[in-house]
Amino acid sequence: MSTVLEVEKVSKAFGGVVANREVSLSVPEGAIIGLIGPNGSGKTTLFNSIVGYHPIDAGSIRFRGEELSRLRTPQIARRGLLRTFQQTRIFGKMNCIENMQISVPHADDSLGTMFSRFDESVTGRAEQLLKFVGLYPKRYLRAGDLSFGQQKLLEFAMALMNKPKLLLLDEPTAGINPTLINGLIDRLKRANAEFGITLFVIEHNMRVIMNLAEHIYCLAHGELLAEGDPDQVQNDQRVIGAYLGAG
Repeated sequence: MSTVLEVEKVSKAFGGVVANREVSLSVPEGAIIGLIGPNGSGKTTLFNSIVGYHPIDAGSIRFRGEELSRLRTPQIARRGLLRTFQQTRIFGKMNCIENMQISVPHADDSLGTMFSRFDESVTGRAEQLLKFVGLYPKRYLRAGDLSFGQQKLLEFAMALMNKPKLLLLDEPTAGINPTLINGLIDRLKRANAEFGITLFVIEHNMRVIMNLAEHIYCLAHGELLAEGDPDQVQNDQRVIGAYLGAG
């Protein structure tokens, strides 16, 4: 299995606060990889570095063999690497179909595509993906009127509109009604299997990440603490100590 993302000795500090220190990890193509760690361990900072939201201080980030650390976020997105957020980034006054349609320019940021009328193929794909995430009956409802869990499903569908090769998900189940979590896990697994999208997932819900990921990395105090399959990680005394200490 080839490596789609390679993070090598990446460091990032904000003033005197070191958020990531020489973090190295890899994500195989077609896999579902997890990233866990106590609050403040540097998980979101690492995701932000990968997708170009801020420059790294040292190290290397390669996507499909290409160095990303000098590229800007739109350039990285056009290569097929996207992320979602802990707090959803949707357009609340637009309906679900409109949110899906305007997400397409992430793949092509030219003015022509941003202001052109959307053809039937775009609308058709939007409807197909809204069916996939279970939001088709709500396609004409304003996104701001959806529940928080439904907004996360919409954001997931919006990311899928761009046909990403690698999708970074930042706590996809946070704030979601427990009754919706199993459905979301199922859709993440189906997106991986049916669409061939590699997933790299930050998740605090241990039950979720243990059922979802095939390999898990754990950060603590900005450094890589442990890695392995779910059984190895959840039984690692260093991981248990990091979470108990944080608690």
